[in-house]
Amino acid sequence: MVAVVGVGVAVGLVPGSGSAHRRATPLADRSGSGSTTTSAPTTTTTLPPFPTVPPGTVVTNGPRDRRAVALTFDSNLTDGMIQELDQHRVASFANVAVIDELDRLQVPATLFLAGKWIERYPDLTRRLAGDPLFELGSHSYEHRAYHVPCYGLGGLPVAQMAADVDHSEQLLRQFTNRPTPYFRFPGGCFDDAALRATAGTGITVIQYDLASGDAFGTSVRTIVNNVVNNAQNGSVVVMHITGGNTAPLTAFALPDVVNGLRQKGFTLVRISDLLGPPPSP
Repeated sequence: MVAVVGVGVAVGLVPGSGSAHRRATPLADRSGSGSTTTSAPTTTTTLPPFPTVPPGTVVTNGPRDRRAVALTFDSNLTDGMIQELDQHRVASFANVAVIDELDRLQVPATLFLAGKWIERYPDLTRRLAGDPLFELGSHSYEHRAYHVPCYGLGGLPVAQMAADVDHSEQLLRQFTNRPTPYFRFPGGCFDDAALRATAGTGITVIQYDLASGDAFGTSVRTIVNNVVNNAQNGSVVVMHITGGNTAPLTAFALPDVVNGLRQKGFTLVRISDLLGPPPSP
């Protein structure tokens, strides 16, 4: 069912329907390689709370009557990828060049960080947490699939899902006193069981309506054209800050993606801005 959430559109999932949901195209996930509550996480700041959505919804996009697009970036790190690092087969799974481009182009963004990636790259996580352009959300701790099959990712038992979410949230709080309540499932894969299992964790599930194609991409122009030609009002675009060969062209595609979207009249915003009230004139 599709529910209008006042500030935008969310895909509502009816518990018990048995439906499984996966992203339309593979993203940078490696094998070896819901119901949500609306409360925002506790914070020690006096900033306003993050926009929330009704329980049982999964946000795929913002309002279609506002000329705004949210660029979002996932990081991921599996045990298999950690092995590649430890065996010096991959130099890094942190694509710092993407962050440098976002800063250079002054692009606000929402970053979904996997817990094991945070542990491997604490200094970069501190940089992201301290950058006023960015807001941080969770991409799970282990980056195992909450529904299988999921592009070769190993599955996470339902009984462990809430703990996996909580672990990732606790890690974020070590780097920022204002983590968002936003969560993206590993691989974009989930089903009703996953939504029920994570319902008490306080997350708001954020999916997307436009996969950039930067995962394992082989053509900068293809990535740019895909995003610029298919973005619409309220789109949530998913890209990656994972290094290695998982998303090797993201930093090269970003300038033309950003300039192309801006030339079409889109304002680039964070998820909290996309879901919040429109800016004052």
